[in-house]
Amino acid sequence: QEINVALGGSLHQFVHREKDFMDHREDKSLPLDAQYAPVHPVTLKRDGVLYAALQKRTLMVNSLHQQGINRLANSLQTECVADDGLIEGFSLRDRRRFMLGVQWHPEWQVMSNPDYQKIFDCFARACWQHKTDRPASHAD
Repeated sequence: QEINVALGGSLHQFVHREKDFMDHREDKSLPLDAQYAPVHPVTLKRDGVLYAALQKRTLMVNSLHQQGINRLANSLQTECVADDGLIEGFSLRDRRRFMLGVQWHPEWQVMSNPDYQKIFDCFARACWQHKTDRPASHAD
């Protein structure tokens, strides 16, 4: 959300109050494992970073947010959407630099979720690639 706003996009402040969207907030009365459990699918765009990493069209994700993307910044592209149409992930249109933002929390129980592991593997590969591509004068 912050990346989108910083780059010129906008948010719905209260997604659950918007007519066409489901309630994406967690039930705080539940234990953390239940709050962070996958609760709804997202559909991945075939030309996206997530699809390339996961090689699948749908992914179950957790949902713990009251805000959501209203207007996506021009420099970003949609990576995935929830069934209600809310954008749940985005990346830079300019693929020369890696940037991936997702609305859910893939860091939760990552070691027991192979799909979430692949997301972090994708990030690690991008970091190593960036380090490899840097000119020697910038080496540490």
